[in-house]
Amino acid sequence: MSRRRRAVKRQMQPDGRFNSVLVARLVSTVMERGKKSTAQRIVYGTFEAIVEKLPATNPVDVLQRAVDNAKPRLEVKPRRVGGATYQVPLEVPADRQVSLAVRWIVSFADSRKGAPMREALAAEILDAYAGQGNAIRKRDDVHKMAQANKAFAHFRW
Repeated sequence: MSRRRRAVKRQMQPDGRFNSVLVARLVSTVMERGKKSTAQRIVYGTFEAIVEKLPATNPVDVLQRAVDNAKPRLEVKPRRVGGATYQVPLEVPADRQVSLAVRWIVSFADSRKGAPMREALAAEILDAYAGQGNAIRKRDDVHKMAQANKAFAHFRW
């Protein structure tokens, strides 16, 4: 048992332009090497591309629904019991659900080659918004793993 105090979870500051914590989280996930202004330019360009493709919608609402569609409800974690390692299905806490969904959307957008990041990110967000795309496939794979290892759920502790 650790003797140290548990670190207090800090509240994230909302984004300056859209006043949304989710947008700030997306900017932080897109950011590489501390270049926040570049990440903001990419994310705001992504929102402009979303508005071009879906003119009557609010891009923050599109992002929120895309993240909600990509959120995993269950995941598996390895637990070592007696010499064997079991993949134990666990429910995912709400803040981790959002983190995983945003991380998956950004990583799959980054892996799309041949397009600028703002357009690839817009395409990935719109795919997740429509309930398809790589982030949704990843969520389904994680759920499938949890379902396949349901027999080991009693190892939760």
